[in-house]
Amino acid sequence: MEFFLQGLDYQMWSIIQEGDLLVTNEKDKWTEDDKKKISLNCKAKSILCCALSKKEFNRISTCKSAMEMWEKLRITYEGTDKVKETRIDIFVTQYERFQMQPGESITQMYSRFTDITNGLAGLGKSYEMGDMVRKIIRSLPASWTPKVTAIEEANDLEIGETHWVTNGP
Repeated sequence: MEFFLQGLDYQMWSIIQEGDLLVTNEKDKWTEDDKKKISLNCKAKSILCCALSKKEFNRISTCKSAMEMWEKLRITYEGTDKVKETRIDIFVTQYERFQMQPGESITQMYSRFTDITNGLAGLGKSYEMGDMVRKIIRSLPASWTPKVTAIEEANDLEIGETHWVTNGP
C-alpha cells in the first residue's frame, strides 16, 4: 500500500504517516492551495477505504483522518509493539529451525522459506541474502550433499546467488 500511495502522489503517503494537511481558512475563504490540500486528504482516505473489504472498512469507518485509519489497520494486523515482538520471535524460531521436509520439493521448501523471511521483513527484521542462502543449504538433507558441494564450488555464496533454489542445481 505504501508504494501504491507513493506512486499516485508521494504527499498522500505523508498524509497517512503524519496526518492531514492543515487548512486554517474558513470554507468560504479557501484558496486553490487549500482546496488542493483538502482534496489530497480526502483522496488518501478514499484510497484506503477502497482497498478494504467490508469487514475491514467497518473497523475504520468512524476514523476522521487517513492517519487514524492507517494506525487502526496497523494495530489490527501487526498488533501492538509487544505483539509485534512476539510475532518476530515466532518467525525467528521458524527461521532458525528451518529444515527441508521429507517428500518436499525444492520449490515447496523455498516457498515456505520465503514465507518466513517475508513475514520477518514485514515486521522490520531481515537477513542478508548470503546468510539466507547458507541457511537454505544447511537445511537440505544429506542426500543433497553432492549437489550442495557443486553449488558451493560454482557460486560465490557471499553474493547470495539464489538462482539454483528456484531452478534447481
